[in-house]
Amino acid sequence: MSIAPRWAALAAATAAVLAVTTTGCSSDSDDGKSDAKADKGAAASATASPSGSAAPGGPAPSAGSGDGSVPAGPGPQSSYTVQKQPAPGTCAYRYTAAKEPLPDPKCTPGATNPKVTPDTLKTTICRAGYTKDIRPPTNITNREKTANAASYGYKKSLREAEYDHLISLQLGGDPNDPRNLWVEPPSPGHKDGAGPNNPKDVVETKLKNAICSGKADLRKAQQAIARDWTTALAAVGVKDDGKGRREGADADDG
Repeated sequence: MSIAPRWAALAAATAAVLAVTTTGCSSDSDDGKSDAKADKGAAASATASPSGSAAPGGPAPSAGSGDGSVPAGPGPQSSYTVQKQPAPGTCAYRYTAAKEPLPDPKCTPGATNPKVTPDTLKTTICRAGYTKDIRPPTNITNREKTANAASYGYKKSLREAEYDHLISLQLGGDPNDPRNLWVEPPSPGHKDGAGPNNPKDVVETKLKNAICSGKADLRKAQQAIARDWTTALAAVGVKDDGKGRREGADADDG
């Protein structure tokens, strides 16, 4: 046999041995373990950060998942208990260009009353006296108000500030979910000693009247008031005629 065929045969044999050796070093099981670890880590991360859950004593989650939705609260209770508020100093007020106060969306994104739906309007917010029936007593809300003032670093007289339902009771807001309550500072032009008298109350009444007359959508109104009460009327197409009044017994307590 010539030298050339011998070298060709030797090269072919060497290539076969290398192919077998390389195949043995590739571990599908190792790749599977890596994928399993990645899947396990992703599952653990999802479990550690449940969507829409509030951390007790800490800032509440943001409202919804970016689509404008608002989390639902537990709804009216036969007996209310004092709810834990965000830790002192962890919430910060925002202000509009006109210096009207807005809450911190991390601490106060709003929360809805699950009993109020488009199908139950006549027996809930459109029924006279409904909000009075579900309102937490002041021996509960007064203690929450003091703690929430510390959350926001509010130092002025609490008599001048309203412990406000961001989504008001008359708009289907949850009565005592801490995500729906904040110490609302007085608006510009407020006179010391006059007590709470915020223009947000008038906006809420106009929105409620529009909902009950079929001129505004409940969910859109809730989303709009939670986002920015100063633009809520325009957001749902309700004309602001500059007139209005607080609805008395059906308005939020201060």
